[in-house]
Amino acid sequence: MCYAIPGKIEAFDNKLVVVDYFGEKRKAYNELDGLSIGDYIYAQGGYAIAKIPEDEAKSILAVWKETFFDLQEVDLKLSRLNLNQESVSKEFLRILDNAAEGRELSREDLRVLIKEKNKPALELLFKTANFLRQKHHKNSCCVHGIIEISNYCRCACAYCGIAEGNKQITRYRMSQKEILEAARQAIEEHGFKTLLLQSGEDSGYRIEELAEIVRQIKANWPALIFISFGEVGLDNLKLLYAAGARGLLLRFETSNPKLYKQVTAGKDLSSRIAHLKEAYALGYMIVTGSLIGLPQQSEEDILNDILLAKELHAEMYSFGPFISHPQTPFANNPSASAEIILKVIALTRIIDPAHAKILVTTALETINPDARREALLAGANSVMLNVTPVKYRPFYSIYPSRAHEKESIEVQIKDTIGLLMSLGRSPADLSV
Repeated sequence: MCYAIPGKIEAFDNKLVVVDYFGEKRKAYNELDGLSIGDYIYAQGGYAIAKIPEDEAKSILAVWKETFFDLQEVDLKLSRLNLNQESVSKEFLRILDNAAEGRELSREDLRVLIKEKNKPALELLFKTANFLRQKHHKNSCCVHGIIEISNYCRCACAYCGIAEGNKQITRYRMSQKEILEAARQAIEEHGFKTLLLQSGEDSGYRIEELAEIVRQIKANWPALIFISFGEVGLDNLKLLYAAGARGLLLRFETSNPKLYKQVTAGKDLSSRIAHLKEAYALGYMIVTGSLIGLPQQSEEDILNDILLAKELHAEMYSFGPFISHPQTPFANNPSASAEIILKVIALTRIIDPAHAKILVTTALETINPDARREALLAGANSVMLNVTPVKYRPFYSIYPSRAHEKESIEVQIKDTIGLLMSLGRSPADLSV
């Protein structure tokens, strides 16, 4: 199963190519040499990543054509919206109607939405978000792979299980050979077109080594590469971009500077924001968001988190629940509920309906086994599967008992494709 559908180049527009997908036109940045009108390409995350032979493309498209429009019909049925609900307040319905019509909501409107606890009202909130997702993004759903290359970290964040202070964890650091082999398997054998390389802030890797790993993956296989190594330094962001990295996952964890200091052992939020702004200026696609349910976090903080992520030009939003870890200073604090995360996903879709790709995090699936389905029906349109070698996965314990920790990638793919098909989603990135 491919995680990108081939498209045919119809035109060039400066650095962009115009690509046709079953009559739908999309644009993608082009960094490939030798492309011509009529060529077939894979695009992912807004980038042309590979030219493919015409015969191969037509064969894939022939298979997809049988199901693509059927999937759209299923998605349309599931995203229909009816705001006539007697058990929901008129004020709440007014706000959702404005959202569905594309009108910008006030902060007070957003406060009403996030404070709501009435179940029928919340169901309607999620349906409105799903309606907006379908309206702007059709039935596409990004399916990306993640390789967790190391669980060493020099940071002392109070919520994180791989923080430097945890002496009970088994540490690992994958070699360049292991990382390249994991990438080869993910791309060649399993069809991934986007890979995220992630680690703690591991001083055991020199930045030149990380850049060379990115460079080698790009040289050997067609894929869009995201990185998530924490704060690497502004100059090092340039080195990694020059090596071929095009996306950066860096959550700011909380928009509240005082709370940020408390949860990161005194670090300053401004450094994190500077990294995100520099990355955007360099051309990185930004994946960011926060940790929901931190001790002393308010609903106002959470609204500010969503708005800050948008201000930072998030291409993809990542909001995960705080999950208590027994080997951290926050061990005795309660974990977040799945309901608040679904609210945040829905609010994110309402705040940024046309542009947001919203990730279903593994952390959410850990606290709610049905979270992937519920989140996709509440405005989310991106999932990430774990292609880290199975022998290392249990040690990347940023929180305990992670979902999919022991599942083979084959099982993850089978279950994910089955779920997406049941929801009428296309497991490909057409939002380019």
